[in-house]
Amino acid sequence: MLEWFTRTVLGRMTATFAISMIPIVELRGGLPYGIALGLSYPLALACALAGNFLPVPFIIIYIKRVFAWLRKKSDKFDRIVTALETKAHLKGRVVTKYRWIGLVILVGIPLPGTGAWTGALVAAILDMRARYAIPAILLGLLMAAAIITAATFGIIHLI
Repeated sequence: MLEWFTRTVLGRMTATFAISMIPIVELRGGLPYGIALGLSYPLALACALAGNFLPVPFIIIYIKRVFAWLRKKSDKFDRIVTALETKAHLKGRVVTKYRWIGLVILVGIPLPGTGAWTGALVAAILDMRARYAIPAILLGLLMAAAIITAATFGIIHLI
């Protein structure tokens, strides 16, 4: 599908960056994708980290305003926002209990329902200051990158 786009290094870098920005997929999918496309590991890592991290400050700063605006638009949006806030509060238990390191762990364990998007949402809902949340999320992303790297190269080595 993206074959025409991924013929160049810039195209592969852009695809890795863009895939890493997608919620749920994030770095967990972007880094192995970049490596599978033939990017060098450092380049794939840089693109995946940058793509996954880019939305974080915007989520932390603006998500409450976006949620308030969506709630006014329709009952359906209100239900979706409520579900997202409930999820953030549930995930936020670990962050509330362990504070900064809890956010690092939430972002760093590459399982479904974790990651930078969830970490940023939890930080916003729990009113964490960006100057504390952003470094924690970045550290969590580095932790997740190490785990994904080990898994990716372990699987490639087995094949």
